[in-house]
Amino acid sequence: MRDKELIKEGAEKLGILLTPKQIDQLKEYKDILLQVNQTMNLTAITEEQEFIVKHFLDSFTVARVYDFKKVNSVLDIGTGAGFPGMVLKILYPEVPFILVDSLNKRIRFLKDVVEKLHLKNIECIHARAEELGQNLQYRESFDVVVSRAVAPLVVLSEYGLPFIKVNGMFLCLKGPKYKEELRESKGAISKLGGKLENIEKIELPFSHMSHFILKIQKIEPTPTKYPRKPGKPTKSPIK
Repeated sequence: MRDKELIKEGAEKLGILLTPKQIDQLKEYKDILLQVNQTMNLTAITEEQEFIVKHFLDSFTVARVYDFKKVNSVLDIGTGAGFPGMVLKILYPEVPFILVDSLNKRIRFLKDVVEKLHLKNIECIHARAEELGQNLQYRESFDVVVSRAVAPLVVLSEYGLPFIKVNGMFLCLKGPKYKEELRESKGAISKLGGKLENIEKIELPFSHMSHFILKIQKIEPTPTKYPRKPGKPTKSPIK
């Protein structure tokens, strides 16, 4: 199956209808990433079908469980090579997105993708989440924060919840070990102003994998001492 057909059919299996332009943009994004990956370590997944399933279709799963058309601001923390944020931006061209990563080389790559795909209303920022979360320009200013494969949930909660408006949503993409992470992070989520709303299980098309999306609602403001200084959330997770 050719890559465009795989993208189109995989999206349809998840209930997502892509336009021809979106399919072209996703293919170009894949081609750019795999080309750059030859000299810069952006992904260990280079076989085309595996790439589409584990990066694109996995990113699509967030759109399966949440309607981004209703929101005005989305932040992707630890976006890496742009998953899920860049993929979601292509799905929702009118919604403003900010993609954040602590490695500047990734941000330079993402800015190049934005330019080549002619994307609007998207900003790519080189920053640590712990520092940006204390910046009043960004703190508690997003309707939705998304994150995939960044850190254990107890740490990720301290990175993400400070950015979210009260009544906003934190969407965390996790693997099958999420239950253990959830047990260890219940106290942190509560202290940071969040509450687990639901856990969505989704089967990835063309694979035998199940992925899970934890939907955490922001129910009250995050105490001003969070997030703590860089490195502190990892070294001393909130109990």
